[in-house]
Amino acid sequence: MGIEGLDPVLHERVRLGILVLLVQAGELDFQTLKRALGVTDGNLAQHLRVLEEAGVIHARKGFQGRRPRTVYQLTESGRRRFEQYLEALRGLLGPLSGGQP
Repeated sequence: MGIEGLDPVLHERVRLGILVLLVQAGELDFQTLKRALGVTDGNLAQHLRVLEEAGVIHARKGFQGRRPRTVYQLTESGRRRFEQYLEALRGLLGPLSGGQP
């Protein structure tokens, strides 16, 4: 399997960062993701939209006090898709590390 086996929806710096952060934290709000990734509101919103439309993440909108708050988390299919992406990446990089996982 070559680089064409990597999921193009996930294989992008900001989207990959979003997934890694969500795997680690379980769920995060928009502002936390924005700060952690160092991106603008518009840039983050676009990447989140791509992931949500692909069914990788789920957004839950609500309020914290009087302020709107959107929280994101991986869907089950998104988690599986991320794990498949990691396997494809390991397969691609394995020969470079002497076959070590």
